Amino acid sequence: MAKKSKIDEPRIPDKLEQIQFHDIFEREDPYLTNGMISNTEISGVHLEKVELSQMVFKNVTFTDVAFHKLELLDVIFEDCDLANADLLGAIIHRVEFKNTKLLGANLSEGNLENVTFDNCNLNLSAFSYASMKQVKYTTSTLHSADLYDCRLKSVQFDRCELNDINFGETSLNGIDISSSTYERLTVSIENLAGCTVSPHQALGFASMLGLKIKE
Repeated sequence: MAKKSKIDEPRIPDKLEQIQFHDIFEREDPYLTNGMISNTEISGVHLEKVELSQMVFKNVTFTDVAFHKLELLDVIFEDCDLANADLLGAIIHRVEFKNTKLLGANLSEGNLENVTFDNCNLNLSAFSYASMKQVKYTTSTLHSADLYDCRLKSVQFDRCELNDINFGETSLNGIDISSSTYERLTVSIENLAGCTVSPHQALGFASMLGLKIKE
């Protein structure tokens, strides 16, 4: 069984002041810290190297946003909509996504550490060439998500839907997908060694190898 590592939770102050995202434009450097943003829409913002720390976003919709090389440290997104957000090259550390829509979001070339996705929609999301360490996906959907050539360490997929996910050129050594479901997925046979699967999943992989199972 794959070893499960403890994931560090976001370090959020007990009391946060309600702020507005557009306060970021009043600063010389694009950063926000120690604040809560809730029940609003953030639209048409394209910035590079934004830094967000010790923040909570609740019921926030992001529309037509691009934050290349975004840095997130100690942040919680709850009941948010980040569909199609362009977060190329993001550094994401001690962050929780809860009940959040990331449909078609671009997190390619990102660095994720101590991150949880709980009950999230990650269908069609892109993580290609990303590095993930101590990341957990729980009861989330990743239909047609792209995890091509990712580096995974202590990554968990707990009761997720993985249909048509792309693990091409990604090593699944130490990864447990046994509690998750899928009809098809893309994976390099040479990168399956060390992956924990269910008996039913094992039959499917055996057929990929051309083996004939005799009962």
